[in-house]
Amino acid sequence: MPSSSRGSLPLAERAALFGQLAALEQAGVPVERAFAMLQLLPASQARVVAAGQQIAKGRDLAGAGQCSGLFSALDVTLLQAAQSAGSPARVYQRLAKHYEQQAQQAKNLRSRLLLPAAMLLLALLVQPLPSLVSGLLSPAGYVWGVLQPLLLIVLVFYSGRRYWQRSQTPAALGSASLLDAWLLRLPVLGAAHARRNVRDYVETLGLLLEAGLPMFSALPKALATLSNSQLRQDFLALQLRVLGGESLAVALRPMEFPGQPLLLGLIASGEASGTLAASLLSYAQHETLALASLQEQLATWLPRLAYVLVALWMAYGLLTGAGIVSQLPPELR
Repeated sequence: MPSSSRGSLPLAERAALFGQLAALEQAGVPVERAFAMLQLLPASQARVVAAGQQIAKGRDLAGAGQCSGLFSALDVTLLQAAQSAGSPARVYQRLAKHYEQQAQQAKNLRSRLLLPAAMLLLALLVQPLPSLVSGLLSPAGYVWGVLQPLLLIVLVFYSGRRYWQRSQTPAALGSASLLDAWLLRLPVLGAAHARRNVRDYVETLGLLLEAGLPMFSALPKALATLSNSQLRQDFLALQLRVLGGESLAVALRPMEFPGQPLLLGLIASGEASGTLAASLLSYAQHETLALASLQEQLATWLPRLAYVLVALWMAYGLLTGAGIVSQLPPELR
């Protein structure tokens, strides 16, 4: 079954998968044997077995992982580039660390949101009780008044989650999305999204050049890692300028994105000294640390913001007497 028809592996499972693959690759274990040695949770192990069977039939690593639903679209793109460059060990290590950080941050965020979520549920249950006891609100109205905002919150959550998952998928070449352009303009989150995309592009390009691929072959493979269609069009234009004879630094100069001045300086220095691959990887490492710091700050402050909003909503209801009764249709009151 193609990966597109399945849900992605949990973040912790992805981290464990790539951590094991990195260790086995560094130990010199062939990929077919490595897949026979991988150990994940039972729900994920079936995909490992399916991928191993595909590899045994002669399919490449990235294709087998995509077909079995083991790898995400971005994983597949990076691994295809790594296969072209040689050993995928560096990409395994990078993905293991990336998913480990994401899993830890998601765990921390969930634990920090428990208190505001409990407060919200308590407020929804308690606020309409006086109206129910006094007869102003029917039992059906009470149940609907509690469920309605909960259903709205669940809808918003899953809509945001689906869009976030789509934003992790590399964009089709030549496609354009107004939503992607709007996402880049969001305060804080837009800059983080752009920096993550550019980081992926630059790191992939650096890994490919370090492995000995020529610039003309490496640029299209790095382009395939970009998930934002607007950024992909911008970097496609950069690629065409380089193919037209410009240096990478000159081709990058007209572009605008967070971190562009630093990247431009590192590329110019790397091209002058013959260490372009190292300069690109240095920039990618700098951005990885910056993004991890930003994500940690968001995981700290978003629950606090949710807590304050719930507390303000509860205080407003107590002070004004505004509740769910006025929002219900007459037949439920």
